Amino acid sequence: MSIEADLADAKTKFDKCLAQLQHEFKGIRTGRASTSMIEHVQVEVYGQRMPLTQVAGISVPDSTQLMVKPWDADALKHIVRALSEADLGMTPMSDGKVVRLNLPPLSGDRRKQLAGQAKEVCEKAKVAMRNVRRDAIKHIETKGKAEKAPEDLIKKTVAKVDEQLKAHEAKAEAELKAKTEDILRV
Repeated sequence: MSIEADLADAKTKFDKCLAQLQHEFKGIRTGRASTSMIEHVQVEVYGQRMPLTQVAGISVPDSTQLMVKPWDADALKHIVRALSEADLGMTPMSDGKVVRLNLPPLSGDRRKQLAGQAKEVCEKAKVAMRNVRRDAIKHIETKGKAEKAPEDLIKKTVAKVDEQLKAHEAKAEAELKAKTEDILRV
C-alpha cells in the first residue's frame, strides 16, 4: 500500500482548497483598493465576452482608487458599460483615455457584512477540506482491505490524514482572522 502517495494526494487537495480560499478572499473588499476587485468583470468587446484583464491594464494609483487603461481606445465605452453593469458599488468615470473608479468609504455595518461574507467563504473551504478527508479515508480503507494491509497501518494513515486536515483548517482560520482584521480596520 502506497501510504506516502495517498497522503501526498490528500495534502495536494487540501492545499488546493486553501488556494481557492485565498483567491476568494482577494475578491472581498477591504478598505483599500485592489485590482482583484474588478479582474473578474466580463467585458463584451470584439463580438465576445472576455475578462477585463485581457482588454485593459488595471492599476491602483492610490489606496482609494482603481484605474483601468484599455489596450485599445475603442474598447473604452465597452469597459465603462461592463463596470457599470457589474454593480460594484463604484461609478466608473472616463476621461476618454482611462477609466477611474473611486472606492467609497466603508460604513461599520458594511464592514460587518463583509466580515460575515469572509466567514462564509472560510466555512465553505473547511467543508471542502472535510470532504477531501472523507474521500481520502474511504480510498485508504478500500485500498487497504483490497491489498490485505495490516489494520494498524490503515489506522495510522487515517490519523495522518486527520492531522493534515487539522493543520489546513488552522491555516484557513488564520487566513480568516487576518482578512477579518483587514476588513474591520478603519
